[in-house]
Amino acid sequence: MKELVGIAEQIAGRLIACKQTIAVAESSTGGLISASLLAVPGASAYFLGGAVVYTRDARRVLMDISDEGMKGFRSSSEPYAKLLAEQMCGRFGCDWGLSETGATGPTGNRYGDAAGHSCMAVAGPAAEVMTLETGSNDRLANMQAFAATALKLLLRNLSE
Repeated sequence: MKELVGIAEQIAGRLIACKQTIAVAESSTGGLISASLLAVPGASAYFLGGAVVYTRDARRVLMDISDEGMKGFRSSSEPYAKLLAEQMCGRFGCDWGLSETGATGPTGNRYGDAAGHSCMAVAGPAAEVMTLETGSNDRLANMQAFAATALKLLLRNLSE
């Protein structure tokens, strides 16, 4: 958690300096991304909210993405991660949306992705999507790696 908070402190400094805000949609990190951003004193200046979108029901209720709206998308994919990040920007009216979706392990997901697979996206003044493959089936280590990678993705885009 210490590494995550260290990255979040850098993010907080940039967001506060630019008077920008963020909202987070995460799945397999289970709230670690949001918790890291909220661990920094003064988080209320930039963090508007977050959602753990772990199930189909959560996607419908929290993200207002219907089954029909998922046509052409599948969870744990770059297009879905991009959709989640963009949805957070729209729903919260914030500058930045950050999302993560994947398979932590110890087994893969029902879409055929191996444990250690995660897709993440940033939406806002800059946009980027990426996929991480850790090659590990260690659930906790993957959660940490996914959260750290998503936070670093955001930090990189805040810097550009």
